[in-house]
Amino acid sequence: MVSEKLARRYANAVFSAAGDTGAVDRVGADLAAIAAAIDGDPLMRDFFLSPVISRADKERALLAGFDGKVHDVALHTLLLLVRKRRERVLSALVPEYLKLQMAARGTDALTITAARRLSDDELRALVARLEHLYGKKFDVAQVVDPALIGGVRVTMGDRRIDGTISGQLDALARTLFSPN
Repeated sequence: MVSEKLARRYANAVFSAAGDTGAVDRVGADLAAIAAAIDGDPLMRDFFLSPVISRADKERALLAGFDGKVHDVALHTLLLLVRKRRERVLSALVPEYLKLQMAARGTDALTITAARRLSDDELRALVARLEHLYGKKFDVAQVVDPALIGGVRVTMGDRRIDGTISGQLDALARTLFSPN
């Protein structure tokens, strides 16, 4: 298990370096793409995380695969993780970096889950209402989950507002079967 504190330290350093070069968004996108590529291929993941493979071999492979294709800050972050034998930090570093990006933009993460895809007007109205209520701007992700039957579930950080039919049925079942 990778320490969240360690991942946050690396993310802060990478974010600062990316900010100095004016490439905060590009570096974030490149790091996310690299992490997805490594995690998406079992052979690549085994190679990247293997303690048996030498650092020099890993560095050569990373340079061959990513040099000129990703921002230098993202590439050097990968190389630094390899040199320090902290390859496992990459998967935890990306979400921490994305949190820093959102904070720099003054936004918070907002996930809207519904049984069907909301129309642009419905989504815009819901987000506008939430921004007004909470006095924040949000980066919105929409998730479709047919198991919800109907309604909307909103997740903001550790806060959850469940207005779904399945959520109401679960609450009713807890009430009916609770020992009172």
